[in-house]
Amino acid sequence: MPGLTSGPVTAKKRKRQDPDMDPHITRGAKTRKTGKSISESAGVEDEILLLESQILESRQHLNKIVTLLGYSHDRVHGKRSITATVALCRIFCRLLALGSMSQMNQVAENEILVIQWLQSQLGAYKEALLGLVTEANPGMQTTATTLLMRLLKEESESPNAHAENSWRDGAFASIVARLIGNGVADAVREEFVVKYLQPYPDVRYYTFVRFLHLCYDGPSSDVLDKVISIMIALDPDSEDNLSLDKFYVSRFQPGSQQSMSNIVVRRKQAQELWLKILRSNLTKAQRKTILHMIAHQIAPCFTRLEFLMDFLTDSFNAGGSTSLAALAGLFYLMQEKNLDYPQFYTKLYSLLSPEILHSKHRSRFFRLLNTFLSSTHLPGALVASFIKRMARLALFAPPSGTVIVVPWIYNILRNHPTCTFMVHRKPEHAASLTADGMGDPFDMEKADPMETGAIESSLWEIQTLQAHYHPNVAAIAKVISEQFTKHGYQLEDFLDHTYTTMLSAELSRDSKKPPVIEYEIPKKIFFQNSDFPGKDSLLVRLWDFS
Repeated sequence: MPGLTSGPVTAKKRKRQDPDMDPHITRGAKTRKTGKSISESAGVEDEILLLESQILESRQHLNKIVTLLGYSHDRVHGKRSITATVALCRIFCRLLALGSMSQMNQVAENEILVIQWLQSQLGAYKEALLGLVTEANPGMQTTATTLLMRLLKEESESPNAHAENSWRDGAFASIVARLIGNGVADAVREEFVVKYLQPYPDVRYYTFVRFLHLCYDGPSSDVLDKVISIMIALDPDSEDNLSLDKFYVSRFQPGSQQSMSNIVVRRKQAQELWLKILRSNLTKAQRKTILHMIAHQIAPCFTRLEFLMDFLTDSFNAGGSTSLAALAGLFYLMQEKNLDYPQFYTKLYSLLSPEILHSKHRSRFFRLLNTFLSSTHLPGALVASFIKRMARLALFAPPSGTVIVVPWIYNILRNHPTCTFMVHRKPEHAASLTADGMGDPFDMEKADPMETGAIESSLWEIQTLQAHYHPNVAAIAKVISEQFTKHGYQLEDFLDHTYTTMLSAELSRDSKKPPVIEYEIPKKIFFQNSDFPGKDSLLVRLWDFS
């Protein structure tokens, strides 16, 4: 609370600060205008502080609250509006703390009328603050949210107050509804999370109650975006640090406090809320956001991780990068939480399609694939299917994709020596191989990687790549035919290759000898040259364009 200021001192201060009242001061018009503006601003602030002190000194001045409410609604004079708004918060908080707004037993009728009038003024003030949360600039939105939370705390701790009602369906419900509405800056929500949700279990508990209520009603996509952003911003590791002595409001019932501070109850509440969110009509962007955070932000909130399986399976069926993110979440649950999911590698194998080497998500896919197949306990037949299918896809891939496949195969063969028989497999009937050829036992149409027969096949595709038209691809493919003396390749060195990077590397390379070109420039390229028979280009001699 500010110190009380007497009327005469304030009036004297305003008179001394006004340069236009002193005839001995001679200044320019601009200076006089600026000095007058500063004096008026200081005078208004002093007036507000004087009204505040008078209201708190005597109940006879309570009607001056209306004057301050008028100042707070004045959007033209922003500084006066802010000063009056903050002063009103101090006034109502003081009145609530003193019990001046609570109806006690055996109270006179005129006193009841005063209390009812004060409550109506407080309601008007809170409505004005709620309007500022969505309509003002971000700075004022933060201030309004802070004042609303301060009022809510004082109301909940005032005599004869029912704290649970104010938080479950009262003022706090209105605050949460405004924060997740349109027009509120992201910085305001972030500050709300840091100042209130993160440290106080009671604020978090009733926020989740409101979010559950919204999810039951079927929220819009915009509201769901705000709820997801707030939930992800919460640090699940702080759950163990929340204790009884850090409640925002101390007037809750003891049973309610014990429930809010119980780690099992809090996680069940968070799990229920996340399940409602996951079962909502999520957009593709929302689904991908959740999938990227599922390992570190969402899974720790679940007491039963198998509840996430349906969401991850549905996300995998969406295809594209969503499938990759879903598999990453499944792998985390399998590896860290011992969740059993037998169809994981079957679903992973189904993603090995020709489009994957042309996709913009190619780099992320290979990073995940390298992680998924890193275990040395995987069956050799399963790993051989992945190697063989990827080698087959490399035959039709762009050079930027093929240069990733070959080092990846090299690393997998190093980690799984049982698959190295695929490199130098000798045919059983070598004599008839030249005349009759040989069928490949690998069945690429099989959906189960354990039944493709890849372990009985060979990597003839790598031999074919050694004659690739791009010299870099041909050179790197030859490392498979040599002894495996290298411990492994850093896959990150090959993931960012594109046509642009490969072309730039060729153009910047110093050539040791000039390339071979045609020594005669043909006059016609696509048609025969009638003037000089026999001088047609090679293109015309091989194809007929007529």
